Amino acid sequence: MSNHFDTDIKKRPLVIIAGPTATGKTAVSVELAKRLKGSVISADSMQVYRGMDIGSAKVTCEEMQGIPHYLIDAAEPSEAWNVVRFQKEAKEAARKIYEEGRLPFLVGGTGFYIQALLYGIDFTEMDADEDCRRSLEQEAEQKGPEVLYKRLQEVDPDAAQAIHPNNVKRVIRALEFAQKSGGKRISEHNRSEHLRAPAYDAVFFVFNMDREKLYERIDRRVDLMMEKGLVAEVRKLKERGLTDSDVSMQGIGYRQILGALDGNYPMEEAVRLIKRDSRHFAKRQLTWFRRERGVIWIDLDAFPDRDDLLNYMEQTIRRLFYL
Repeated sequence: MSNHFDTDIKKRPLVIIAGPTATGKTAVSVELAKRLKGSVISADSMQVYRGMDIGSAKVTCEEMQGIPHYLIDAAEPSEAWNVVRFQKEAKEAARKIYEEGRLPFLVGGTGFYIQALLYGIDFTEMDADEDCRRSLEQEAEQKGPEVLYKRLQEVDPDAAQAIHPNNVKRVIRALEFAQKSGGKRISEHNRSEHLRAPAYDAVFFVFNMDREKLYERIDRRVDLMMEKGLVAEVRKLKERGLTDSDVSMQGIGYRQILGALDGNYPMEEAVRLIKRDSRHFAKRQLTWFRRERGVIWIDLDAFPDRDDLLNYMEQTIRRLFYL
Protein backbone atom coordinates (compact mmCIF):
# COMPACT_ATOMS: atom_id res chain seq x y z
CA MET A 1 0.00 0.00 0.00
CA SER A 2 2.85 2.41 0.78
CA ASN A 3 4.08 2.30 -2.84
CA HIS A 4 0.80 3.61 -4.12
CA PHE A 5 0.93 6.61 -1.81
CA ASP A 6 4.58 7.44 -2.52
CA THR A 7 4.71 11.21 -3.10
CA ASP A 8 7.35 10.71 -5.82
CA ILE A 9 4.95 8.76 -8.04
CA LYS A 10 3.70 11.08 -10.77
CA LYS A 11 0.08 9.93 -10.80
CA ARG A 12 -1.25 9.25 -7.38
CA PRO A 13 -4.56 7.53 -6.64
CA LEU A 14 -7.81 9.46 -6.32
CA VAL A 15 -11.30 8.08 -5.71
CA ILE A 16 -14.08 10.25 -7.13
CA ILE A 17 -17.69 9.77 -6.02
CA ALA A 18 -19.98 12.03 -8.02
CA GLY A 19 -23.55 12.20 -9.22
CA PRO A 20 -26.69 14.28 -8.85
CA THR A 21 -27.93 15.81 -5.65
CA ALA A 22 -29.71 13.58 -3.07
CA THR A 23 -28.15 10.26 -4.15
CA GLY A 24 -26.37 9.54 -0.86
CA LYS A 25 -22.77 10.28 -1.92
CA THR A 26 -21.78 11.58 1.53
CA ALA A 27 -22.73 8.49 3.55
CA VAL A 28 -21.13 6.10 1.05
CA SER A 29 -17.88 8.11 0.91
CA VAL A 30 -17.55 8.09 4.71
CA GLU A 31 -18.07 4.31 4.92
CA LEU A 32 -15.54 3.65 2.16
CA ALA A 33 -13.04 6.06 3.71
CA LYS A 34 -13.34 4.13 6.98
CA ARG A 35 -12.62 0.86 5.17
CA LEU A 36 -9.75 2.20 3.04
CA LYS A 37 -8.01 4.70 5.35
CA GLY A 38 -9.30 7.64 3.37
CA SER A 39 -9.98 11.35 3.78
CA VAL A 40 -12.66 13.33 1.95
CA ILE A 41 -12.23 16.45 -0.19
CA SER A 42 -15.60 18.08 -0.82
CA ALA A 43 -16.38 18.99 -4.44
CA ASP A 44 -19.50 20.89 -3.47
CA SER A 45 -19.78 24.58 -4.34
CA MET A 46 -22.10 25.33 -1.38
CA GLN A 47 -20.80 23.25 1.54
CA VAL A 48 -17.66 25.37 1.42
CA TYR A 49 -19.52 28.30 3.05
CA ARG A 50 -19.67 28.72 6.82
CA GLY A 51 -23.16 29.23 8.22
CA MET A 52 -24.83 27.70 5.16
CA ASP A 53 -25.58 24.25 6.55
CA ILE A 54 -29.20 23.34 5.99
CA GLY A 55 -29.66 24.50 2.40
CA SER A 56 -26.38 22.88 1.32
CA ALA A 57 -27.20 19.56 3.07
CA LYS A 58 -23.77 19.94 4.67
CA VAL A 59 -22.17 16.87 6.19
CA THR A 60 -22.34 17.08 9.99
CA CYS A 61 -19.59 16.18 12.47
CA GLU A 62 -21.61 13.10 13.44
CA GLU A 63 -21.92 12.02 9.81
CA MET A 64 -18.16 12.43 9.29
CA GLN A 65 -17.60 9.66 11.87
CA GLY A 66 -14.06 10.86 12.52
CA ILE A 67 -13.06 10.87 8.83
CA PRO A 68 -11.08 14.04 7.97
CA HIS A 69 -12.98 16.33 5.60
CA TYR A 70 -11.50 19.19 3.56
CA LEU A 71 -13.15 22.23 1.93
CA ILE A 72 -16.12 22.16 4.28
CA ASP A 73 -16.67 25.55 6.01
CA ALA A 74 -13.60 26.89 4.19
CA ALA A 75 -14.99 30.31 3.23
CA GLU A 76 -17.29 33.06 4.46
CA PRO A 77 -20.52 33.52 2.45
CA SER A 78 -19.33 37.02 1.54
CA GLU A 79 -16.15 35.66 -0.09
CA ALA A 80 -15.81 35.03 -3.80
CA TRP A 81 -15.27 31.27 -3.95
CA ASN A 82 -14.66 29.95 -7.46
CA VAL A 83 -13.18 27.03 -9.39
CA VAL A 84 -9.67 28.54 -9.41
CA ARG A 85 -9.61 28.78 -5.62
CA PHE A 86 -11.18 25.33 -5.33
CA GLN A 87 -8.50 23.79 -7.54
CA LYS A 88 -5.67 25.37 -5.55
CA GLU A 89 -7.04 24.35 -2.14
CA ALA A 90 -8.12 20.87 -3.28
CA LYS A 91 -4.60 20.17 -4.62
CA GLU A 92 -3.15 21.27 -1.30
CA ALA A 93 -5.63 19.06 0.58
CA ALA A 94 -4.70 16.06 -1.61
CA ARG A 95 -1.01 16.69 -0.92
CA LYS A 96 -1.62 16.62 2.85
CA ILE A 97 -3.70 13.46 2.56
CA TYR A 98 -0.95 11.64 0.64
CA GLU A 99 1.65 12.77 3.17
CA GLU A 100 -0.46 11.18 5.90
CA GLY A 101 -0.50 7.91 3.94
CA ARG A 102 -4.24 8.18 3.35
CA LEU A 103 -6.36 7.83 0.21
CA PRO A 104 -8.20 10.98 -1.01
CA PHE A 105 -11.89 10.75 -1.86
CA LEU A 106 -13.15 13.64 -3.99
CA VAL A 107 -16.89 13.75 -3.33
CA GLY A 108 -19.63 16.00 -4.69
CA GLY A 109 -21.81 17.01 -7.57
CA THR A 110 -20.01 20.07 -8.96
CA GLY A 111 -18.67 18.61 -12.21
CA PHE A 112 -16.52 21.60 -13.14
CA TYR A 113 -14.70 21.41 -9.78
CA ILE A 114 -14.04 17.69 -10.23
CA GLN A 115 -12.79 18.30 -13.77
CA ALA A 116 -10.51 21.12 -12.61
CA LEU A 117 -8.70 18.90 -10.11
CA LEU A 118 -8.71 15.66 -12.11
CA TYR A 119 -7.29 17.19 -15.30
CA GLY A 120 -5.27 20.00 -13.75
CA ILE A 121 -7.08 22.53 -15.95
CA ASP A 122 -5.01 25.62 -16.68
CA PHE A 123 -6.97 28.76 -15.78
CA THR A 124 -4.27 31.29 -16.68
CA GLU A 125 -6.03 32.11 -19.98
CA MET A 126 -9.11 32.94 -17.93
CA ASP A 127 -7.53 35.63 -15.73
CA ALA A 128 -9.94 38.42 -14.97
CA ASP A 129 -10.25 41.54 -17.08
CA GLU A 130 -11.52 43.94 -14.41
CA ASP A 131 -12.71 46.67 -16.80
CA CYS A 132 -14.66 44.22 -18.94
CA ARG A 133 -16.14 42.54 -15.87
CA ARG A 134 -17.26 45.83 -14.31
CA SER A 135 -18.85 46.90 -17.57
CA LEU A 136 -20.82 43.65 -17.82
CA GLU A 137 -21.83 43.83 -14.15
CA GLN A 138 -23.18 47.35 -14.66
CA GLU A 139 -25.09 46.19 -17.73
CA ALA A 140 -26.63 43.33 -15.75
CA GLU A 141 -27.75 45.76 -13.04
CA GLN A 142 -29.20 48.27 -15.49
CA LYS A 143 -30.82 45.97 -18.07
CA GLY A 144 -31.26 42.73 -16.11
CA PRO A 145 -29.27 39.46 -16.16
CA GLU A 146 -31.44 37.96 -18.94
CA VAL A 147 -29.86 40.40 -21.45
CA LEU A 148 -26.40 38.98 -20.76
CA TYR A 149 -27.67 35.41 -20.80
CA LYS A 150 -29.31 35.96 -24.20
CA ARG A 151 -26.00 37.31 -25.51
CA LEU A 152 -24.19 34.25 -24.16
CA GLN A 153 -26.67 32.00 -25.97
CA GLU A 154 -25.61 33.71 -29.19
CA VAL A 155 -21.86 33.82 -28.45
CA ASP A 156 -21.46 30.38 -26.84
CA PRO A 157 -24.64 28.22 -26.84
CA ASP A 158 -22.85 25.26 -25.22
CA ALA A 159 -21.71 27.39 -22.28
CA ALA A 160 -25.22 28.87 -21.97
CA GLN A 161 -26.69 25.37 -21.74
CA ALA A 162 -24.32 24.51 -18.87
CA ILE A 163 -24.88 27.74 -16.90
CA HIS A 164 -28.08 28.68 -15.08
CA PRO A 165 -29.50 32.02 -16.36
CA ASN A 166 -29.49 33.40 -12.79
CA ASN A 167 -25.80 32.62 -12.27
CA VAL A 168 -24.74 36.10 -13.36
CA LYS A 169 -21.10 35.68 -12.28
CA ARG A 170 -20.58 32.62 -14.50
CA VAL A 171 -22.44 34.21 -17.42
CA ILE A 172 -20.17 37.27 -17.12
CA ARG A 173 -17.12 35.01 -16.85
CA ALA A 174 -18.03 33.26 -20.12
CA LEU A 175 -18.72 36.55 -21.95
CA GLU A 176 -15.53 38.06 -20.55
CA PHE A 177 -13.53 35.06 -21.79
CA ALA A 178 -15.00 35.39 -25.30
CA GLN A 179 -14.25 39.11 -25.38
CA LYS A 180 -10.72 38.75 -23.98
CA SER A 181 -9.76 35.85 -26.25
CA GLY A 182 -11.01 37.46 -29.46
CA GLY A 183 -14.15 35.38 -29.80
CA LYS A 184 -12.91 32.03 -28.49
CA ARG A 185 -15.64 30.14 -26.63
CA ILE A 186 -15.13 29.17 -23.00
CA SER A 187 -16.92 25.88 -23.73
CA GLU A 188 -14.28 25.07 -26.37
CA HIS A 189 -11.50 26.02 -23.97
CA ASN A 190 -12.99 23.73 -21.32
CA ARG A 191 -13.33 20.87 -23.84
CA SER A 192 -9.72 21.20 -24.98
CA GLU A 193 -8.56 21.26 -21.36
CA HIS A 194 -10.68 18.18 -20.74
CA LEU A 195 -8.71 16.31 -23.44
CA ARG A 196 -5.64 16.52 -21.21
CA ALA A 197 -4.47 13.31 -19.59
CA PRO A 198 -5.74 13.07 -16.00
CA ALA A 199 -3.36 14.40 -13.37
CA TYR A 200 -4.31 11.53 -11.04
CA ASP A 201 -4.79 7.78 -11.29
CA ALA A 202 -8.52 8.04 -10.66
CA VAL A 203 -11.39 5.66 -10.03
CA PHE A 204 -14.41 7.75 -11.02
CA PHE A 205 -17.80 6.55 -9.75
CA VAL A 206 -21.02 8.32 -10.74
CA PHE A 207 -24.28 7.52 -8.96
CA ASN A 208 -27.55 7.32 -10.84
CA MET A 209 -31.02 5.98 -10.18
CA ASP A 210 -34.53 5.88 -11.57
CA ARG A 211 -35.45 9.46 -12.46
CA GLU A 212 -38.82 9.47 -10.66
CA LYS A 213 -37.27 8.00 -7.51
CA LEU A 214 -34.54 10.63 -7.66
CA TYR A 215 -37.09 13.43 -7.96
CA GLU A 216 -39.04 12.01 -4.99
CA ARG A 217 -35.84 11.99 -2.93
CA ILE A 218 -35.14 15.59 -3.92
CA ASP A 219 -38.65 16.66 -2.90
CA ARG A 220 -38.33 14.89 0.46
CA ARG A 221 -34.95 16.48 1.07
CA VAL A 222 -36.37 19.97 0.42
CA ASP A 223 -39.27 19.31 2.82
CA LEU A 224 -36.75 18.18 5.44
CA MET A 225 -34.66 21.32 4.92
CA MET A 226 -37.73 23.44 5.57
CA GLU A 227 -38.48 21.46 8.75
CA LYS A 228 -34.88 21.92 9.93
CA GLY A 229 -35.11 25.70 9.63
CA LEU A 230 -33.92 26.76 6.18
CA VAL A 231 -35.96 29.98 6.36
CA ALA A 232 -34.29 30.99 9.65
CA GLU A 233 -30.87 30.18 8.17
CA VAL A 234 -31.47 32.40 5.12
CA ARG A 235 -32.97 35.15 7.28
CA LYS A 236 -29.81 35.18 9.41
CA LEU A 237 -27.64 35.48 6.28
CA LYS A 238 -29.85 38.30 5.01
CA GLU A 239 -29.48 40.12 8.34
CA ARG A 240 -25.70 39.86 7.91
CA GLY A 241 -26.08 41.93 4.74
CA LEU A 242 -25.86 39.15 2.15
CA THR A 243 -27.94 39.65 -1.00
CA ASP A 244 -28.64 37.80 -4.23
CA SER A 245 -25.57 39.51 -5.73
CA ASP A 246 -23.34 37.33 -3.50
CA VAL A 247 -22.28 34.09 -5.22
CA SER A 248 -23.17 32.10 -2.10
CA MET A 249 -26.77 33.35 -2.12
CA GLN A 250 -27.28 32.30 -5.73
CA GLY A 251 -27.25 28.65 -4.65
CA ILE A 252 -30.45 26.63 -4.98
CA GLY A 253 -32.50 26.95 -1.80
CA TYR A 254 -30.93 30.23 -0.70
CA ARG A 255 -31.90 32.21 -3.80
CA GLN A 256 -35.56 31.14 -3.68
CA ILE A 257 -36.03 31.64 0.08
CA LEU A 258 -34.36 35.05 -0.18
CA GLY A 259 -36.85 35.98 -2.90
CA ALA A 260 -39.74 35.08 -0.58
CA LEU A 261 -38.20 37.02 2.33
CA ASP A 262 -37.85 40.00 -0.01
CA GLY A 263 -41.59 39.76 -0.68
CA ASN A 264 -41.35 38.68 -4.33
CA TYR A 265 -43.64 35.66 -3.83
CA PRO A 266 -45.12 33.51 -1.00
CA MET A 267 -42.95 30.99 0.88
CA GLU A 268 -44.99 28.10 -0.61
CA GLU A 269 -43.89 29.28 -4.05
CA ALA A 270 -40.26 29.37 -2.85
CA VAL A 271 -40.52 25.70 -1.85
CA ARG A 272 -42.01 24.79 -5.22
CA LEU A 273 -39.21 26.65 -7.00
CA ILE A 274 -36.51 24.94 -4.90
CA LYS A 275 -37.92 21.52 -5.81
CA ARG A 276 -38.23 22.42 -9.49
CA ASP A 277 -34.77 23.97 -9.72
CA SER A 278 -33.19 21.07 -7.81
CA ARG A 279 -34.71 18.60 -10.28
CA HIS A 280 -33.42 20.67 -13.22
CA PHE A 281 -30.00 20.84 -11.55
CA ALA A 282 -29.90 17.06 -11.10
CA LYS A 283 -30.66 16.66 -14.79
CA ARG A 284 -27.82 19.03 -15.72
CA GLN A 285 -25.45 17.19 -13.40
CA LEU A 286 -26.20 13.88 -15.13
CA THR A 287 -25.71 15.48 -18.55
CA TRP A 288 -22.32 16.81 -17.39
CA PHE A 289 -21.11 13.46 -16.05
CA ARG A 290 -22.20 11.61 -19.19
CA ARG A 291 -19.52 13.58 -21.04
CA GLU A 292 -16.80 12.31 -18.71
CA ARG A 293 -14.33 9.62 -19.78
CA GLY A 294 -13.65 6.39 -17.92
CA VAL A 295 -16.59 6.70 -15.54
CA ILE A 296 -17.97 3.71 -13.60
CA TRP A 297 -21.72 4.29 -13.48
CA ILE A 298 -23.41 3.01 -10.33
CA ASP A 299 -27.10 2.19 -10.74
CA LEU A 300 -28.28 2.55 -7.14
CA ASP A 301 -31.49 0.65 -7.93
CA ALA A 302 -29.34 -2.43 -8.59
CA PHE A 303 -28.02 -2.26 -5.00
CA PRO A 304 -31.03 -2.35 -2.66
CA ASP A 305 -28.67 -3.57 0.08
CA ARG A 306 -26.17 -0.81 0.87
CA ASP A 307 -23.54 -3.30 2.06
CA ASP A 308 -23.57 -4.84 -1.42
CA LEU A 309 -22.92 -1.38 -2.89
CA LEU A 310 -20.09 -0.67 -0.45
CA ASN A 311 -18.50 -4.09 -1.04
CA TYR A 312 -18.65 -3.65 -4.82
CA MET A 313 -17.07 -0.19 -4.68
CA GLU A 314 -14.43 -1.27 -2.15
CA GLN A 315 -13.44 -4.31 -4.24
CA THR A 316 -13.26 -2.15 -7.39
CA ILE A 317 -10.97 0.37 -5.68
CA ARG A 318 -8.74 -2.34 -4.21
CA ARG A 319 -8.47 -4.10 -7.57
CA LEU A 320 -7.64 -0.98 -9.57
CA PHE A 321 -5.19 0.43 -7.02
CA TYR A 322 -3.66 -2.94 -6.02
CA LEU A 323 -4.53 -2.31 -2.37
